[in-house]
Amino acid sequence: MAIQQILAVTVFLAMFVFIVIDKIERHYVTLGCGFLTLTVVFGFVMRDLEAILTTLNLRSIFTLEFWHVSGAAEESSAGINWATIIFIAGMMIMVEGMARAGFFRWLCMLLAKIVHYKVIPLFVAFMVMSAVLAMFIDSITVILFLAAVTIELAKLLKFNPVPMILSEIFCANLGGSATMCGDPPNIIIGTSFSYSFSDFITNTGFMAGVSLVLVIIYFFFVFRGELKEQSGAGPDLTAIPSPRDAIVDKKNFAVSSVIFACAIVMLVTHAQTGLTVAFIGLFIAVVTLIAAGKHAIKLLKLVDYKTLLFFVGLFIVVGGLEQTGILEIIAGFIGDISKGNLHLMVAIIIWISAVASALVDNIPFAATMVPVIRSLAVTQGVDLATLTWALSMGTDIGGSATPIGASANVVGTSVAAKNGYIIGWGRYCKAAVPATLLVILVSMLLIFVRYC
Repeated sequence: MAIQQILAVTVFLAMFVFIVIDKIERHYVTLGCGFLTLTVVFGFVMRDLEAILTTLNLRSIFTLEFWHVSGAAEESSAGINWATIIFIAGMMIMVEGMARAGFFRWLCMLLAKIVHYKVIPLFVAFMVMSAVLAMFIDSITVILFLAAVTIELAKLLKFNPVPMILSEIFCANLGGSATMCGDPPNIIIGTSFSYSFSDFITNTGFMAGVSLVLVIIYFFFVFRGELKEQSGAGPDLTAIPSPRDAIVDKKNFAVSSVIFACAIVMLVTHAQTGLTVAFIGLFIAVVTLIAAGKHAIKLLKLVDYKTLLFFVGLFIVVGGLEQTGILEIIAGFIGDISKGNLHLMVAIIIWISAVASALVDNIPFAATMVPVIRSLAVTQGVDLATLTWALSMGTDIGGSATPIGASANVVGTSVAAKNGYIIGWGRYCKAAVPATLLVILVSMLLIFVRYC
């Protein structure tokens, strides 16, 4: 192995170790490792200016194809995936605008009212809502508001909110797997391979839909005893606030709802219009800021810039593995093990992705595996889409198994803890691990039947 390959792998492993240890903020970790990749690996050892420019990928932003694609879509270049970063930033701004208007709390309270504040119907309804919202909005935001409202309703209706929060977390991750914009790994995968919203909804969406039915049944039987024990407490329904009370500003609420609807329409039709996710993200951000008026600066301050910087550093480090040929070696290794057998290849990808994502952040793993499966498809002569759906389901769902596997898990358990409901590893994994294994197994079998 050449010196540049050894250094690239060392930087990558160091990045992963520091992310897992979680003693230094992760955006500092990825940016620092990205800087080492550019200066030491590309600059000092390889002395390759083109590798630096390719990894930074700034040139792609100034091309028409970055904003609008006509005809056959091309795969994005190696290096920093600016389309992913711009899209996520745009959605962050839109979500902050919706939250400021009270949209999410209104939706939760409205749904609770529709099911007449009955605990079991509320349990099922909130799982479905968690999955549906996570198809279009970052799962962190979904769980942040859903868990808070769940605890509020639990105090009023006198039931234990922990089973509901655990179910909501899992369903948010499952719903995020259904679309290209629902989960960061899917955004990375979709923009890397130029897949459309409809590509995801008809493939991973189908698997997520089948799995959601099974997961609801599973959680119902696991938690029905705890929920039923509390459901006969006779709460005072007059103390429950009206959904209208959740709306902070009626004008902003209406505007936010329209912008959200426009975002969904643009995402659903972007394969037909040719508008890229980068354009959609920028457009939604600009419209939201214009509508916010004097509050635009406040919305910009609320954007999670640390996450965006985390992505920049991450893409550079993965670019180091790609430029030095490490990812081709990994792809060749998987190809040798599977010996060209597509069934075995799918099984390896989906289960390794699931196990890895349960233990470490699924975002860097997905970013690392994208060029691997691209190389695997070329060298082994297999369908790239089949490997893509396996990677997507593995990374998205595997993260549900442990409290640290996905950001939504951390947020949900943290909200519960702040309100006095501690969810330990044992409690969490006892409910989530069987559900994760169920969904991964169902997804693998569906891929076998449908694509292999």
